[in-house]
Amino acid sequence: MKFIHIVSLYFVRLAAAGRARLSEERGDVPGWVFVTLLSAALVAALYAIVGDALIGMFQNAIAALTNSVG
Repeated sequence: MKFIHIVSLYFVRLAAAGRARLSEERGDVPGWVFVTLLSAALVAALYAIVGDALIGMFQNAIAALTNSVG
């Protein structure tokens, strides 16, 4: 009986330590927002510069696939 009590106490303390550690981590929301905005800006800039070429490449690839299938 004493062994079970010691093991259960160990798991209770382990769970409490895990909860305390999780409550200390708040995350870096502004950093993630910044990364997301920079990624969106990069995609928009690339699309503005080479958008027509990307559309042409996509249309050629689709045309090649449909011609090879049919």
